[in-house]
Amino acid sequence: MKKIFISLMLTLFVSFCATGQDACSVYYPLKKGTTFEITNYNKKGKKEGVVKYTISNVEGNTATIEAVILDEKDKEVTTTSYNIMCEGNSISIDFKSLISPEMLQQYKDMDIDVSGTNIELPNDLDIGKKLKDANMIMTINMGGMNMKITMDITNRTVDAKENVTTPAGSFNCYALSYDSEVKMGLKTSFTIKEWIAEGVGVVKTESYNKKGKLMGYSELTSFSK
Repeated sequence: MKKIFISLMLTLFVSFCATGQDACSVYYPLKKGTTFEITNYNKKGKKEGVVKYTISNVEGNTATIEAVILDEKDKEVTTTSYNIMCEGNSISIDFKSLISPEMLQQYKDMDIDVSGTNIELPNDLDIGKKLKDANMIMTINMGGMNMKITMDITNRTVDAKENVTTPAGSFNCYALSYDSEVKMGLKTSFTIKEWIAEGVGVVKTESYNKKGKLMGYSELTSFSK
């Protein structure tokens, strides 16, 4: 379950840091070779890992993102890549990217079926704006027995405009929030808060449990384009 939670946070950072073409992006850069680094922390501020992202290719309305995932000691754990599409006045990230790289490695020899709806984010953010829900359903064939994992992202709302400072700098941001529910045998619910800056993307993300207590957070620690 922890791996799925980390995957969600990382995916949301990526989905808000690239887009298919400059014409459809107000907040998010698109340039081949752009790099950015996200560092993940537990609720006490202890480093839990780093993800180094690179926009490796831009073709038409699609950008390819490559990610190198490191553990808390900066040792490489795995790599992954996927596409983000520009659709009209929004960006759309493939729901399959919600699957963590660790899970892909764990189930690489099994038959996996994935369905869902993409995460969309429009250019015209404004306080009070409601954003579309997203979900993912993954079914794993484990030798005659199927295991299902579902993730639902709901109640996405633009809450405020705030200034946020991270190791990468200070940014004027829109603050967003939404609910997420993961079912893998047991059900886990949490709330995500994130801050998005024009021309940069998401610079900080926080996760809270259903009691409102901080579970962990991620910050943009470097950015170059």
